[in-house]
This record gives sequence, structure tokens and C-alpha cells, in this order.
Amino acid sequence: MSNAKTLPRLLVLGTGGTIAGIAGDALRHEYRPGQIGIDEWLEDAAHLGMQAELTGKQIANLGSEDIGPDVWRALHSAISDAMADDAVDGVVITHGTDTAEETAFLLDLTLPATKPVVMVGAMRPADAVGSDGMRNFVNAVRVAGDPEASGRGVLVVMGDRVLAARDARKVRTRGTDDAFRGFPRGSVAVVTPAALDWFGKPWRDNTSARYAFPAEFPRVPVLYATGGLETWTAERLLGDDIRGLVVAGVGEGNLPDPVRQLLVERAQAGLAVVRASRVDEGLVDREPEDDANRFIAARALNPQKARILLMVLLANGKGAPDAIQSAFDSP
Repeated sequence: MSNAKTLPRLLVLGTGGTIAGIAGDALRHEYRPGQIGIDEWLEDAAHLGMQAELTGKQIANLGSEDIGPDVWRALHSAISDAMADDAVDGVVITHGTDTAEETAFLLDLTLPATKPVVMVGAMRPADAVGSDGMRNFVNAVRVAGDPEASGRGVLVVMGDRVLAARDARKVRTRGTDDAFRGFPRGSVAVVTPAALDWFGKPWRDNTSARYAFPAEFPRVPVLYATGGLETWTAERLLGDDIRGLVVAGVGEGNLPDPVRQLLVERAQAGLAVVRASRVDEGLVDREPEDDANRFIAARALNPQKARILLMVLLANGKGAPDAIQSAFDSP
């Protein structure tokens, strides 16, 4: 009888970003994202001796500022196929860091948690001095190849940290050590190319997808609050085709009173209005007047993630404030 260990079989989906970027000069700051194809990337990685069988598929090759519904849909379809394929044990997604938290959270909401799905990126292009992309990728492969990663939803691996998609957020534009953090939870594991240590058991008791992937994404803009914000700014966002609005409010989701009163009128007329915070680690609780105003509190979700969740909820027919609030309150 053979005692040989079976290697995990992982599908690597490439979307571009800095991890696939090239500067053309190891000392240059400027670079072009999405220049290395996934097949070339896997060929470069093959000599590292990773304990996994890797197959690549190119979904896109873009800077993540250009990633939206079309790429999201293609990613969701490819991962859904992988979830149903007995020949695939897990999925790694290479992705730009600018919108990684939004893509990861959308996939976390709309995919089952039966197999590991790990997103990874880089803060420096592949040919820069001190490039972090390949190390992050090797770490992601280690995480995706671990059966203990199942039942945790989509994970984000950056800088030797493993973060849950709901918590992960980019907090720096430069540097590799703490460019991503988790809030309100910190790291759920730490990983290196040689080791992986989880900080708790999987939290997804029900591993089925929580919501259907939207056939169409409802229009949900974000209103960024500032001192002296005037009502005309909000009025220009509130077209007839708007299904919801997320407020990146000051403090705990606050707004100047004239703008607040305008949004109260729209919320009471049926618009889904979510109060989030522009503060990096902003926790927004419900206020006593939220019931009468028909406002939703974003809790620990930042504005960009609140927008993702609100679009998914509206696309799934959940438009009542109490149903939306319940989803924002859920871990």
C-alpha cells in the first residue's frame, strides 16, 4: 500500500493587479498592473517546490480599479464550477489590492464555503526590489491547500496574515507589512511558506451560499460626508433609478442635518439608506431615531463593503429595513 501523500489540486484564477504588474525597472515607482499572464506566473512559481498541483485560468488582466460586475460574474462562475468539480480541492485568486476587499466580500456572500477560496495580491510589482507577490502567492497556496480552510468562506492572504473577507480592508497605499488589516476581527491565521497556524475553528456552520449571485447589480451610490456638505451633493446622486444609498458618514455615520432630513424623506419613501462611517475602524450602531427614519446601521462594514452587501440584498429581494439590518448585524 502506498503511503504517498496526495497533493491538493488547486485552480488559480488570474485577474491582474500589482501582483501581475511590471515596472521595467527595479527601482521605479510607476508600473503597469496586469502584465503577467497566469500561465507565465505559474511557470515562474513551479521551481519553488510548493506542495500542490496548480492549474491556471485567466479571468482578466486588469488593475483592480477596473474590476466590476463583468469580472465578478466570470469569477463567480469559474469558482462555482470548481466547487462542483471533484478534481479541484480549492481556489486561489490573484487580484489587485485596490478593490480586493470588495470582490472577496461579494464572493463570500454568494459562494458556498465547502472548499477553500483564497484571494491574494501584492503591494509591489513583480520586478520591483523587495517584491512581495510571490511570497504572498506561496502563502495563499498553503492556505488554499489546507482542509482546515474550508468552512471559513473567502479568505484574503497578504503579508503573512490570513483575513476573513468580511473583515479584510486595505489601510495603506505603500508598504507590505500591514497594508491590510482585519476589522473588527484581526487575523484569523498567520502563514508563511513553511507554516500555517489557525486562531480558531471554522465559523460557517451552514456552508451553503447565503445569497444568490445578482443577475443584475442594483444602482447603489456612496455619499461621502464632509464638514459643510450641502444637500445638492446628495440630490445629484438620487436619481430615479437608484435603489439604495450608502452614507460614508462622519463619526458614527453622521450627516449635516439638512442632508440628513433629505435622506429621511427618501428612506421613508422606500429608498434603502445605510449609515456607514468614513473612519477607518468605524463601528456604526443603530440610533433611537433609525426606526422612524428607516435607516440601516452598517455596523462594522466600511462604506465600500456596505455597498456590496446592500446590492446583493436588494438583488435578492430583501428591501425591508429590518431584513437589511439583520444581514448587516450577522457575522
